[in-house]
Amino acid sequence: MLSRRKLPEFSFYIIAFALALALRFIQLGALPLTDAEATWALQAWKVAQGARPLVGPNPAYVLLTSLLFYVLGPSNLLARLVPTLVGSALVFVPYLFRERIKARPAALLAVFLAVDPGLTALSRQAGSAILAITFILFAWAYFYNKKQRVGGIFVGLALLSGPAVWVGLLGLGIAWALRQGMTRSPNPDENTKGGLNALRSDLKQFTPAIWYGLGTILLGGTLFFLAPNGLSAWLSSLPDYFKGWYSPSGVPAGRLLFALLAYQPLALILALLSLVRGWTNGLRRVIMLSVWLLVILLLVLFYPARQVTDLGWVIVPLWALAALELARHFEIPAEITREVSGVIVLTLIILTFAWLDLASLVGLPSASADANQRLVVFLATILLLILSLGLVALGWTVKIAKLGGLWGLVVALGVYTLAMAWGATGLRTPQGVELWAPRARIGEADLMLKSVDQLSDWSNGQKDSQSVTIVGLDSPALEWLLRDHHVTTADALDPSSSPPLVITPTGVNTVGITPTGVNTVGITPTGENTGGFTPQVNQPKLASSYRGQDFVWRQIPAWDIVVPSNWIDWLVFHKLPQDSERIILWARNDLFLDAQTPSTTP
Repeated sequence: MLSRRKLPEFSFYIIAFALALALRFIQLGALPLTDAEATWALQAWKVAQGARPLVGPNPAYVLLTSLLFYVLGPSNLLARLVPTLVGSALVFVPYLFRERIKARPAALLAVFLAVDPGLTALSRQAGSAILAITFILFAWAYFYNKKQRVGGIFVGLALLSGPAVWVGLLGLGIAWALRQGMTRSPNPDENTKGGLNALRSDLKQFTPAIWYGLGTILLGGTLFFLAPNGLSAWLSSLPDYFKGWYSPSGVPAGRLLFALLAYQPLALILALLSLVRGWTNGLRRVIMLSVWLLVILLLVLFYPARQVTDLGWVIVPLWALAALELARHFEIPAEITREVSGVIVLTLIILTFAWLDLASLVGLPSASADANQRLVVFLATILLLILSLGLVALGWTVKIAKLGGLWGLVVALGVYTLAMAWGATGLRTPQGVELWAPRARIGEADLMLKSVDQLSDWSNGQKDSQSVTIVGLDSPALEWLLRDHHVTTADALDPSSSPPLVITPTGVNTVGITPTGVNTVGITPTGENTGGFTPQVNQPKLASSYRGQDFVWRQIPAWDIVVPSNWIDWLVFHKLPQDSERIILWARNDLFLDAQTPSTTP
């Protein structure tokens, strides 16, 4: 039970947790699942139905989500609920380290983790790396607090959380080895004896943790023996991670660095200040955190199968350094409060003007005279801020200039970070593009589902009665969307069959249905039959004709072909050119109301 002395401090973490929940829960199920998310959600749904699917190397997500599906039924919200809750709980990790990094930096770190755009995005994605990140950090925290059994349980959960766990374990292991090398005694005999004694002590100390970790893997990886194939899925996570070392993703390392600069500028600036101060003054905490940050960043950047979401491991030490630095500047002497406040206001005004000038570059050709003029004004504004702070330092004191400039920057970039966190949810703009989101977003999913349900309702009186055949299209998101229907997939359509509803890619002859006869008005987005053109069957063996309507399905941002003006547009409005993949919903002619109404001859 918490003592009265600790209650106010812990209440601060409760507030940070509520803030994290608010950012992560708002309209959690509004956006359709992407293909990457649906892959995991479908596995969980099959486990909940009593089937024994081939579970991927993230059994923690699959099995925990299957329990939710079994009790409450499948939905987009429940598919993302486990990562959301686990990602929100990450704010309590600094509380467990408060004796190590002190109370104020720990509290600041909790707030930073709550509002970070990258962690917010990961916590809203089904099957993401947030489970591995959170469980590993909780395990480390409990080991640090000498609670080996609880730490062992979290290690077991982390090992069940997919290949992402190996990035974190490898980074922590290398950082720990470097730390041991930096603190070694110059006497080799002492190092050898000390190392052996430490190894024996660690093995004895961690024996309970090992048993609790193995028990967690055995029980959690099999869902208390209800899904034994989850255990084999855990064993496949390590080979899956190593596979990434010879399977490039095509994502350049520069995009990851740009993502850090675009989403975490406040963390980068404060962490850089902390690094300079820490290495100059030999501060051990800063040095150890910087080693961990450098190691994990290099591991992520040099990993051939890298993704922007891998930066989740980098964010924690980055914000930890930022919290250590910002905590030093909370004490503002009363005699200079007014002067510091004035400098803060001045800094905010200049930075606001700079941002508005940057936003005015949107839509201007990158090489035009107007664009060059705006860019010069932007650079001049930044120079004006530096000059103003210099004059404040000369006219008043360096401390006033430093405190006012720093807190003005913190307020401005703090608002920017909150805006980026809101954007990372995917809800700020309908067509917004986020670096932390999966590469391909789903387009007109609601219109597709509504059309399928209405066609089923017209023909059989129930919206989920008609089966759907997906031909020549690999899209787990589509299977998840139509999960209430009987869905079958095939590489090609059997000429002797005439399924009621067929979904195909555009421009593909599916043997039996002619894609060139797409009816763009036969099925309207509302599902209403307007009696338009009816494309005829291409094969005589098929007894029915079909009508078709195309829908925008996957939307892929064109990151590889953007020009400088596109980057400015993205930075301000998160807009970017996208390639759209369209698919066709074919409905057999006898499903429509006009085909079911008997005609009368006058």
